[in-house]
Amino acid sequence: MIIFDARRVKAYEALHQIGGSAGLEKDYLEELWAELSLDQELFQEFVYYLEHHSFFDGASCSGYSLTDLYFYLFRRYEVSHDTGKNFADCDKEALVLESFMMMAKMKKDPDPYIRRLEKDPGMDLL
Repeated sequence: MIIFDARRVKAYEALHQIGGSAGLEKDYLEELWAELSLDQELFQEFVYYLEHHSFFDGASCSGYSLTDLYFYLFRRYEVSHDTGKNFADCDKEALVLESFMMMAKMKKDPDPYIRRLEKDPGMDLL
């Protein structure tokens, strides 16, 4: 008997649709898919995001959730673009996917990410 999980196919297609719309490279999306496929907890978070368009925040690493990582990346975007405001040109879906990638990598080797997060002003307020 073969058990087929259609959520995986739908998630894969959604990842490429969202990533393609955000202008992310196919190689990056395949790398993210590999990470999601290997981490069941993160995969469930991704499915939740697709269904609800928000983070469930069940997965965390060293006390940081996907929401924490998203706002860290969002602030970095604002600073790098010298805006300080939520402008329309900021692709929030790309930041969501980057948050998933950051969490996947952070779970494998948390120390470099924790140093970056702790160095960022305001992370202690999250």
